[in-house]
Amino acid sequence: MARQIRLPALKPKAPSRLPVKLPAKIPTRLPALPNPDEPDVFEEMTLLEHMEELRDRIIKSVIAIGIAFVAAIFLAGPMLKRLQAESGAVGGFDVVSPTDPITIYFKIALYIAIGLALPVLLWQMVGFLMPGLTRKEKRFLILSMPFVIILFLVGVAYAFFFAAPRALQFLASFMSDIYEWSPEGQEVISFYLTLMVGLGVAFELPIVMFILAKLGVVTPKKMAGFRKYAVIALLVLSAVITPSTDPINMMVVFVPLYLLYEAGIWVSKIFAKTPIGAPAVRAEGS
Repeated sequence: MARQIRLPALKPKAPSRLPVKLPAKIPTRLPALPNPDEPDVFEEMTLLEHMEELRDRIIKSVIAIGIAFVAAIFLAGPMLKRLQAESGAVGGFDVVSPTDPITIYFKIALYIAIGLALPVLLWQMVGFLMPGLTRKEKRFLILSMPFVIILFLVGVAYAFFFAAPRALQFLASFMSDIYEWSPEGQEVISFYLTLMVGLGVAFELPIVMFILAKLGVVTPKKMAGFRKYAVIALLVLSAVITPSTDPINMMVVFVPLYLLYEAGIWVSKIFAKTPIGAPAVRAEGS
């Protein structure tokens, strides 16, 4: 006769609840600027840790460019059509190599992707530099970054919408009865890129002058005294930035740079009266 085995009924035990500690208040604002009056605390890192952080930030930058490249592929076509219209290449760009059409297309897409990912690239660069700066330097860098980005974009926009089209229009009409205007796609892209990057960097001149005055390297009065030497330096810089050799296009670059130099003097006079690290008595005396 088979025996029936009864198992004891097991009472299900409720799992123990883990203590969950919620923050007292969820932050809704951006982190505050570093207080320059607090003592500086530097986190020591080994060379290997620096290299690992640099690797991580480079990977993040590459990922940002890769994501932006997907959108840039769809924007490269309209951009090429705009460059063709602005350069006066009525019959299309002249190509030398069989691979030029696809090479030019993806090169334009890559440049657009870098421009779209520029905020991420700057953020990664600043994040890598921040641990080695003092609180005053961090505050100074954070406050100046918006102006750096704005001036760079203004310089790029000035080159793209005004300087480069006017230069190409002048070059296309120069002795048009002798020369047949049929520019190569690679050369037109290099022409635009040289002007855009050159003017974007050159438009940072007021920020550079402000930083030099704030660090106590040079005073606004000395900047005004160096005006005649600055004009010569700006003329040389304009000749380097301008892809062509004619003086008309060089003046298109020189005039805004000179105005920016004068603006840098006034900005330094107003906002850089007291250099970083100067005692409070000096500020009262000035």
